[in-house]
Amino acid sequence: MDTHTAYYLIAGALILVGLLGTVLPVLPGLPVMFAGMLLAAWADGFQRIGVWTLGVLGLLLAISIVVDVLSSILGAKRVGASNKALFGAGLGGFVGIFFGIPGLLAGPFVGAAIGEMAHGREWREASKVGFGTWVGLALGAALKLALAFSMLAIFGLALWVD
Repeated sequence: MDTHTAYYLIAGALILVGLLGTVLPVLPGLPVMFAGMLLAAWADGFQRIGVWTLGVLGLLLAISIVVDVLSSILGAKRVGASNKALFGAGLGGFVGIFFGIPGLLAGPFVGAAIGEMAHGREWREASKVGFGTWVGLALGAALKLALAFSMLAIFGLALWVD
């Protein structure tokens, strides 16, 4: 196997892992995707994927980071979440990874609710905060997934149009 093929295989693996990372909270999805795309561009000597394409992909990456941070905070703050609820949602999302899809879905909700109860709220109010936090995370994940597919489309188009 020649060096270029190895670079392209690594780039493809990074792009696939990054795509998975858009729905798995432990992986930095879009930064990993961008790294794979940058590696593929570099391996090709920036012939097909040039500075303008990389600039657009970098802009989409920056937007995804803002979406990632704001979606969970705004979702939680909209329902009056405490800092303990935010911490609980993050911890619940991490622990949920070990329980598959049900854990990924329930972890942030349960973690935020437990965090809010630790803050002194009753379970009914805590569950509202948990749900609001979960909705924010779900909307953020959907937006990141849309950005990931936009990046893939731009990258693929730049490769194809050559």
